[in-house]
Amino acid sequence: MNDDYKDDYKHGGGDWDAPHSGRGSRYRDEVFSRRVPAGRRTYFFDVKTTRSGEDYFIVITESKRVGDQRHEKHKIFVYKEDFAKFIKGLYEAMEDVRTERLPEYEFYGYPSMEFPPKEEDT
Repeated sequence: MNDDYKDDYKHGGGDWDAPHSGRGSRYRDEVFSRRVPAGRRTYFFDVKTTRSGEDYFIVITESKRVGDQRHEKHKIFVYKEDFAKFIKGLYEAMEDVRTERLPEYEFYGYPSMEFPPKEEDT
């Protein structure tokens, strides 16, 4: 494991930057943002409003440093009707790595989840 990554996910709180509300946000439609630094990558979890302002969706952005001043970005848009399916799939993939692929590895800062989304939620 890269030491930069390990440093970003130490035990305890305070590892993630504080969220902010839409007030003072760089983007008019952004109402919440969470920045997660992870070595050469930074992940952003943004809640945005639709054009009508009556609905919300999540944008997950991976920003990867590829040069001194250049970043490569990839985005995933997750809509409310897919939240449970998305989180269930992510949870199952993480659990597979944690329990089946790397059972001896110490996952620092791994979130504890009492249960994944119920079957009927997907």
